[in-house]
Amino acid sequence: ETLVGRKVVIVANLAPRKMRGLESNGMIVAASLEGGKPVLASFLEDVPIGARLK
Repeated sequence: ETLVGRKVVIVANLAPRKMRGLESNGMIVAASLEGGKPVLASFLEDVPIGARLK
């Protein structure tokens, strides 16, 4: 629910892999703060959905 309405950076088209009993083909890009708290990758400007990273 915390991702609803947010634009996030994903890596797609990865080889299928079972994670927590579900098949995954991608990953959300994030970094970890001290203590392991995840922080999602984001952009300062409005980037169109589907834009490719370079």
